[in-house]
Parts: sequence; structure tokens; C-alpha cells
Amino acid sequence: MASHTLRHVDPTVSRGPLYRAFANLMGTQVALWISKAVGWKLDPHLLRLTRGRLGFGLVIPTALLETRGARTKLPRHNAVIYFHDGDRVTIIASKAGAPEHPAWFYNARANPDVLFGGQPFRVEIVDDETSRTRLWALADRVFPPFARYREAAARTGRTIPILQLVPRGRSGEGGHEVVDGF
Repeated sequence: MASHTLRHVDPTVSRGPLYRAFANLMGTQVALWISKAVGWKLDPHLLRLTRGRLGFGLVIPTALLETRGARTKLPRHNAVIYFHDGDRVTIIASKAGAPEHPAWFYNARANPDVLFGGQPFRVEIVDDETSRTRLWALADRVFPPFARYREAAARTGRTIPILQLVPRGRSGEGGHEVVDGF
């Protein structure tokens, strides 16, 4: 896949009323049904064809996550909403608040070297509650329906994972070197 520059998404920037209205529309039951029936299947192809410029979410910041299957090691492609936290990219494994994690989460956990927007990253799962609280506040600014997804997941006993993607070739937390290569 051809690489492109990820659009920097600052979660602290105020979103306009049209953005907020569209984001809330995307969180409705009808939009979720359309997304599950069509969007989640077409988005990876659309993002690849347009080199990340256009996806099902239109104005919602979305990019293509390429993981390796946890068992098969075959490449898997999923469109995910993202935002930046410094030089890290933050993604949320919400699956719209479903009782189970999305398959891509298990793949990323098993094989943490991923491509995101065609660029190499290493996945770190955020476990620290202080960091999770801070990142949820930012995530809710980027995509307000995340709050409803958290509530729905909590009702089933699921805690939605937050992942941060560290650019490969840089030091990760604790001073360890993040290794290049997919």
C-alpha cells in the first residue's frame, strides 16, 4: 500500500456545529446499522483507493489500520477513528460498545507492529487509569458517541481498550527502543 501523510488530528481543537452534528448522527442506531452492513466492509477499500483521503466517516478522522492476524499472520485492514497525543496516535477499540472487542484489537495485541495510514507504528495498550481518563476526555471531543459506546460496553462488563501507536524507530516508554519492521 502506498504511504501517505496522516492528517494531524488535534483533539483539543473545537469542532464546529456541522462536525458535531455529523459525529452524533454517525452514533445513531441507523448509522451504526449502515456502518456495520456496508461501511466497515467498504471503508478499508475506499481508504486504500483514495490513499486515505476519503472514508465512510467523511469528516471524522479515520485511517487504515493494518494488523497481522493473531493466528494466521495474514494482513488485516480496518478503518479506525484516531487522534494525536503528541507524536503518538490514539485509537479506541470501541466496536460501537458491543460486548466483545473488535478482531483488530486481538491482532494488534498479538502482533504489535502495525501500519497506520501506511506508516509503521508499534501498539501500546493504555492500562494506567489516569492516562485512560485523560485520553477518554480527548476522544470524546473528537467523536462524542464514544461516551455512549463506553456506557453500552460497561453494561456488558467490557472495558473498551485504548491503544496508542508509537512511531517505530523511536524510544517507547521506559526507554526501550521500538523496533522497525512489520
